[in-house]
Amino acid sequence: MEHGKPRSLIEEELRNVRDDRVVQHVRSLLVEPRGEFRNWDYGAPNERYLCWIVLEHKSGTGIAYCEEGFAPPCPWGLVSTRGEGGYNSIGQDSGWHPTFMDAYFDSFVSTDLPIWRLFSLDDGWPGQPLTEELSWTDVWKRHEAALQGNPGSKFGVHHTIHYRA
Repeated sequence: MEHGKPRSLIEEELRNVRDDRVVQHVRSLLVEPRGEFRNWDYGAPNERYLCWIVLEHKSGTGIAYCEEGFAPPCPWGLVSTRGEGGYNSIGQDSGWHPTFMDAYFDSFVSTDLPIWRLFSLDDGWPGQPLTEELSWTDVWKRHEAALQGNPGSKFGVHHTIHYRA
C-alpha cells in the first residue's frame, strides 16, 4: 500500500466534518504517514502487520491505518506511539473503527476540545442535551453532579459534531 492512501482517506472524511475547530485540531496533529510493523496479538507468535501512523498526540497515543488485522471493516485504530519496552501492538479490537473520525472521537485526542455535552438518557439514546459545549473535565464534573442530584436517572457525555456524509 502506498503511504499517501491513509492521508487521502482522512482528507475525504474531513470534508464532511461540520466544525472548523475539529478540522483544525485534526490537521494540527496529523503526521506524514509512517509505516510501522505492529504485533498482531490475536494470531501466531511474532505475527506482525504494517500499520501507518497518521496522527500523534502529546498523550503518547495516536491513530493508525492498517489494511490487515481488524480490517477491512475497521482499518483505523487507536495505538500507543511510545512503544515502551519495544512493545508495539496493534491493540485490542475495541480500539479499531470503520472511519478515521470514529477513531478520533473515541480517542484521548478529541478531549482537547470543548465540544462535550451532558445528555439525559432517561428517554433513551441519543438523549436530550442538558448543557452547552464544555471541556472534557467540566462535562464530567457536571455528569457527577447530575448523578448525585438525580438518583435513578441516566446521563451520558457525547458531542454533537456532524462528521458523516
